[in-house]
Amino acid sequence: MQRHGMAVNELRHSHEFSALNREGERRTAWVMWLTIATMVLEIAAGWITGSMALLADGWHMGTHATALGIAWASFAFTRRHARDPRFTFGTGKVGILTAFGSAIVLGLVAVMMFWESGQRLLTPTPIRFDEALLVALIGLAVNLASAWLLRGNHGHTHGPTGHADHMRHDHNLRAAYFHVLADAVTSVLAIAALLAARQWGWMWADPLMGILGGAIILRWAWSLARETGQILTDSDLAPAEADAVRRAIESDGDSAVTDVHVWRVGAAEKAAIISLVTGQGRTPADYRARLRSFSDLRHISIEVNPCAACTTKTTAPNPARP
Repeated sequence: MQRHGMAVNELRHSHEFSALNREGERRTAWVMWLTIATMVLEIAAGWITGSMALLADGWHMGTHATALGIAWASFAFTRRHARDPRFTFGTGKVGILTAFGSAIVLGLVAVMMFWESGQRLLTPTPIRFDEALLVALIGLAVNLASAWLLRGNHGHTHGPTGHADHMRHDHNLRAAYFHVLADAVTSVLAIAALLAARQWGWMWADPLMGILGGAIILRWAWSLARETGQILTDSDLAPAEADAVRRAIESDGDSAVTDVHVWRVGAAEKAAIISLVTGQGRTPADYRARLRSFSDLRHISIEVNPCAACTTKTTAPNPARP
């Protein structure tokens, strides 16, 4: 019984596949508070000066402040529940879900900018240029500082042991970075529009820049939503991922894979379920050894079916996608 218990303990493993990013969590909190302060300043100045570009910048910074708050909460939730048994494969996809929600918010920001800018094209309003430019410049400075804070940690995450595993793609941090970058782009467009309107009287430039900024943000939103949506629906990995696993299992020709599924359980971590037949009496441990080169496969389940009549070169078809 004691030897049996030791074998069971050796086969047990953690399901904590969450990429913990303490530094990203801390920097996201800083950027969130900076964004909130700038949002209040720009909205107030936009109403006072009558600048649509400044108002659009301030209002969509408000939505970004909300998204940044959600991103920060997601980091904290992922960290606190990393070992929660209710999450079958850990909380690795919580940040991806948050990033998908941020993409939806970015899309709504773009729609709001289109609407408000269209209204201003139809009904121009006077603008107090000097005050509007001053606040827009302050907003741009804050946005650039925030982008630098997030960019400085973009992609550096830590595994369950607390040590840096390797460069990983943190979708939650990337979403926060996109929100801040969208703020910076809108601020630049607002400044350009205000200068053109003051210098040459092009009052239409202010709402036009709002439309242009909305188009840029909408493109970012679509890119982020598509990428994270594919991960959430387990459709982001190409069939080649499963094919590579199959070839490794069948490398010496004594086994045939009947079913294989590979999918993502975190920012970079993957899981695999493999079913095979063999006439050589091999164990799951033998096949796990063949997958050691797949460093991103953190959870592997292998079903071995003995088949005395199986030939060494038989390979069953597998229509399943990873």
